[in-house]
Amino acid sequence: MATNQIKMEQNPPQKTPKTLVLIQISLRFLAFAAAAAAALVMAMNKETTTVYGITVDAKYSYSPAFRFFVVGNAVASAYALLSIPFVIILCSKASSPSGYFFLFLFDQLVMLLVVAAASAATAVGYVGKKGNSHAGWAPICGYFEKYCDKAGGSLFCSFVALIVYLLLTVVSATKAREVPVSRY
Repeated sequence: MATNQIKMEQNPPQKTPKTLVLIQISLRFLAFAAAAAAALVMAMNKETTTVYGITVDAKYSYSPAFRFFVVGNAVASAYALLSIPFVIILCSKASSPSGYFFLFLFDQLVMLLVVAAASAATAVGYVGKKGNSHAGWAPICGYFEKYCDKAGGSLFCSFVALIVYLLLTVVSATKAREVPVSRY
């Protein structure tokens, strides 16, 4: 214990290099843009068509998976925007590495939320595009082409946000690994 204390006193926390701060802020803005675009495109996605003389609507709110997708991406975009001041404060001072650990933890939780939301929407989108012959579900994208195209674009934006959050977890983990581990 005494040797760990001596090491920590000899090596106080140092300022984070400006390039790391700029990378974090840029990635967070990119995550915000991608997740917000995914949520907005899906939330505004609707189409009405006539199938065999019956008027049918397609809206994101008809599917629980698409509703979860919109909410998950909205939360991810809000977190990306709200975490920018925290990153600036954390990186501007000689902060303890435990702050970086919490940043890493929250980045990872939001990344998992985006994975779950994008996966659920992808599964529903796949059934809408290809159908399921074993369950007797016919594909609907032949009737709702614009709706399916917008949903696909929204899914693409969500997967971009997912990749950015993966990069953010790696970047925030670089400073978080300096957290001292107690032997108790």
